[in-house]
Amino acid sequence: MNTLVQSLETVQPFFEKLSRNKYLRAVKDGFLVTMPVVLFSSLFILVSNVPNIFGFYWSDTIANLLNKPYDYSMGVLGLLVSGTTAKALTSSFNRDLPATNKINDTSTWLASSVGFLLLSVDSIEGGFATDFLGTEGLIAAFISAFVTVNVYNFFVSRDIKISMPDEVPPNIAQAFADLFPFAVTILIAFGIDTGIRELMGVNFAQAVIELFQPLFSATDSYLGLSTIAGSISFFWFIGIHGPSIVSPPISPISYQNLDANLKLFQSGQQATYSLTPSFESFITQTGGTGATFVVPLMFMFLAKSKRNKAVGRASFIPTMFTVNEPILFGAPLILNPVFFIPFILAPMVNTWLFKFFVDVLNMNAFIYLLPWTTPAPLGLIMGTGFDKLSFILAPLILIIDALIYYPFFKIYDQQIVEEEMRNIEDVEEENDKVDIEDLALETSSNEETNVLVLCAGGGTSGLLSNSLNKAAEQFDIALHSAAGTYGEHQDMLSNFNVVVLAPQVSSNYEDMKKDADNVGAEVLTTSGEQYISLTNNPEGAMKFVLNALNKNKENEN
Repeated sequence: MNTLVQSLETVQPFFEKLSRNKYLRAVKDGFLVTMPVVLFSSLFILVSNVPNIFGFYWSDTIANLLNKPYDYSMGVLGLLVSGTTAKALTSSFNRDLPATNKINDTSTWLASSVGFLLLSVDSIEGGFATDFLGTEGLIAAFISAFVTVNVYNFFVSRDIKISMPDEVPPNIAQAFADLFPFAVTILIAFGIDTGIRELMGVNFAQAVIELFQPLFSATDSYLGLSTIAGSISFFWFIGIHGPSIVSPPISPISYQNLDANLKLFQSGQQATYSLTPSFESFITQTGGTGATFVVPLMFMFLAKSKRNKAVGRASFIPTMFTVNEPILFGAPLILNPVFFIPFILAPMVNTWLFKFFVDVLNMNAFIYLLPWTTPAPLGLIMGTGFDKLSFILAPLILIIDALIYYPFFKIYDQQIVEEEMRNIEDVEEENDKVDIEDLALETSSNEETNVLVLCAGGGTSGLLSNSLNKAAEQFDIALHSAAGTYGEHQDMLSNFNVVVLAPQVSSNYEDMKKDADNVGAEVLTTSGEQYISLTNNPEGAMKFVLNALNKNKENEN
């Protein structure tokens, strides 16, 4: 098994590079920005539809009123994502452009949105149809964003623009500089739209859906769903944030399926599409990637090892809310040969169980989108509209996952017990030997140190950020920390002079370094076990940051 893990590590660089692909990253980041819109709209759908389950029905007037925020948010998700994806991709291209000649991300947002409308909208009497402005237009939204930013990059990198005299205000000069790429983008979208309509008689967005319909069906099959579940876990196991690779290509399908399920449910039919965003959150990733909801509880209550019991106690609360990095890195589970099989197998078995309940027992698939931090059993029950069978499936999944993990857990626990009996102790970290007041004195300046901690989902970054703020208050150090999600950091980066990358996003160091250099910020990376220990050790977290800053100062001098 150790040989297998060593073999897997050899392919890690390739998949790390894939996870940093600017187009996959733009799709992921574009969706992240729109999450408030999606979650807000889902609240109204919950209020509108959940009472029906208990026999209470709103009047048509109230129901239409409650549905309106959903229609005007999720109903135009494609339009919104076309702009946010273009903005995210623009940031990636700008990293490789000189500071004096960047692409205007506001202009690419506008151009991508207009291009999307050309690709997705049919004219009707008195206006235009909205059928493909929402989830069904997502693929068209991504294509519009990709085309737009590449066109802008072509013009900006070659400095092809209408130049204005120096006396012209910069904002007006920028409008003229953007005129050529904006015009070319719209003409390309117009040409694509015209050609597709001539060939297929439908708009581009509809043509793409018809073309990829077999793929949509394949992803919703037992094989397709289990491949998705297994792939996410596989990538995480070798230390790469799996959703960064797997989720972007399937996101248009999953969001379209969620919308289709809601429409089926509202019409009195069974919601039958399994692949949705909630399926990923509450089935394949029950308690986080690897279906780890039950694992901290096993460590806490069944372990004979003192160390494993401590890891379980420290990680069970975050894992209940799908923040499972404390158990992933603390046990550890990832790159641990003992846990390779259950880490891949449990999510796949969860997938098969869910698919069986939907296809054979006629349980509703997911209708509603809930925050990914919702405890998985509750998310499953609420997300399926309180379907009666979900009350059976939720505990069944936890029981099956426990049975899958248990024999491997016993083997690992015995290994750690034997280590403890041999009195093997961890080597004390070098920076733990240093007095924190001395470090603070070396780092002191007239300005406050602002630290931004970034992780993949905004979960564990909050834990480390809180740890740093506690230490700053305890030792009266002029340091303030905030947490964020990698991909959403661009607009907040200028307010910080230190960035700490969690292990799951450390592969983005080179890109982050370019972003940080633009604002004069330092970038620090962490290893898995180290990162988790720092989240539980405010003094150690502060020493880590101060020691790193002091070393950087010494290197500069």
